[in-house]
Amino acid sequence: MNLDDWKSQIKRGTLEFCILLLIKKQPTYGYALISTLENYPIVAAKENTIYPLLRRLLKEDFISSSWQESTEGLPPRKYYTITEKGLEYLAAMSDEWDNLTSTIKEIKGE
Repeated sequence: MNLDDWKSQIKRGTLEFCILLLIKKQPTYGYALISTLENYPIVAAKENTIYPLLRRLLKEDFISSSWQESTEGLPPRKYYTITEKGLEYLAAMSDEWDNLTSTIKEIKGE
């Protein structure tokens, strides 16, 4: 496995976590998520990755969605909001993430 493959594995494992963290901060729409993630190249993703992930999170009731009119005269946008179930899931993910990063730091001797 080369470094790019390894980075791809990390991305797949953390993208859902990052999306839920962003939606928890504030309700948002798909394109805004994509734009925000572009600021963080290790987790940047395109539409063909983000929208199926959002559909799965909706199906699992971790997020909900609603259409909102755009103030710029653009078509309505589908905004995503984290649900109570999603908050519980995110809290569990955060605990696991903290455990993982703490373990890696310990192994590295930091």
